[in-house]
Amino acid sequence: MSSYSKILLAVDLNADSVSIGRRARELATLLGAELTVLHVVEYVPAEPAGEAMVPPVQLLNELADSARQRLIALCSDIGVGADQQKVEVGSVKGEIVRVARAMQSDLIVLGARERHGLSIFVNLTEDTVLHAAPCDVLAVRVSGDRAV
Repeated sequence: MSSYSKILLAVDLNADSVSIGRRARELATLLGAELTVLHVVEYVPAEPAGEAMVPPVQLLNELADSARQRLIALCSDIGVGADQQKVEVGSVKGEIVRVARAMQSDLIVLGARERHGLSIFVNLTEDTVLHAAPCDVLAVRVSGDRAV
């Protein structure tokens, strides 16, 4: 029996997501673990731009639908079935931790980018998840266009 049986992969659907996803898939395969892939659509309200502004609910639905299509493509590439894909709407940091708790995940896998200059002082998603997660967190280092 593996120490990890339920792995949650959190992706932001950028170019690095495929290489991070492949690493998570390989790890899940090696450990005989279940892999679930999560993308969180974070809605940041903007100042009203007049009467032409799309209602927030409609905009969120469109963003979530677009994210689902991109997640389907990513999961097809890394070999994860439709029943193991999730798109949530909310705070990225909060939703990753919430879903990990709800799934009783043993491990959260996410990408970690190099920080330089003032970005060192910014509280990034991987930092918050690391400290709030109910389980272990594996940060796959991302450099430029590829996971290293």
